[in-house]
Amino acid sequence: MTEATDAPEDLVRAVHAAGVSDERLLQAVRATPRAAFVPPDHRAHACHDVPLPIGHGQVTTQPSLSAMMIAGLDLSGNEHVLEIGTGLGFQTALLARLAADVVTIEMWPDIAHQALCNLAGQGLRNVDLRVGDGSGGVPDRAPYDAVIVSAAFPEVPAPLAGQLCSGGRLVQPIGPGGQEQVVSFLRTPTGLERSRMLTLAYFVRLRGRYGFPS
Repeated sequence: MTEATDAPEDLVRAVHAAGVSDERLLQAVRATPRAAFVPPDHRAHACHDVPLPIGHGQVTTQPSLSAMMIAGLDLSGNEHVLEIGTGLGFQTALLARLAADVVTIEMWPDIAHQALCNLAGQGLRNVDLRVGDGSGGVPDRAPYDAVIVSAAFPEVPAPLAGQLCSGGRLVQPIGPGGQEQVVSFLRTPTGLERSRMLTLAYFVRLRGRYGFPS
C-alpha cells in the first residue's frame, strides 16, 4: 500500500486501541488526512499518534486523545459545537464531519489563518473560525450543544459553562497545565455535573481573561 493509504489506517488503529469504538468517529479519522493539518516539516510524522509542534509553544493534540475527547461529547450529528483552541484544524475537521456545525476560536492569528486554509482545502464549509480569547467562549453564537476545550485550567471557565445548553456536554482537561484529568461534564438545570473522567493527559495552559494570565 502507498503511504497515503496507510497513514489514515495507522491513526484509525491507534484511535481504536485507545478505546474509541464509535464507527462514525473512526470513519471521520479515516476521512481526514492528518498530513494536511501539520506543518510541512512534520508531515513525515503525520501518521504517527503523537503531538507535533505548531509554533508559539503550542502542539497539536495527539490524534487518539482528540478522538477520546470528541467521544466524550456523545455527538449524534445535529449539534452546534464550540471548540476552544483550533490549532491547525485537525480536531476541528473531525468535529465538522460529526456535527452540524462548529464554532472554533484560536488565540494566535497566524495559526488560525493556516487552520482556515487547511479546512478550506478539505472542503469543510460548516466551520466558523474566530481569532481571540477562547477562555470567554464565543457568546454571539451561543448557546452550544457541546463544548470542547483543548487547554488546561483547574476549573471550567464560567463563560463556557454559561454558553452550554441544558443537557449538553463539555469536555476539558482539568488541572494546572502539566498532567490533567480530561473530564466530560453534563449541563444540568443546576449547573455543570461531572460525568466521567476520560483519561489522564498533558496539555498546555488555557490563557486569557478567564484562564491563566497571558
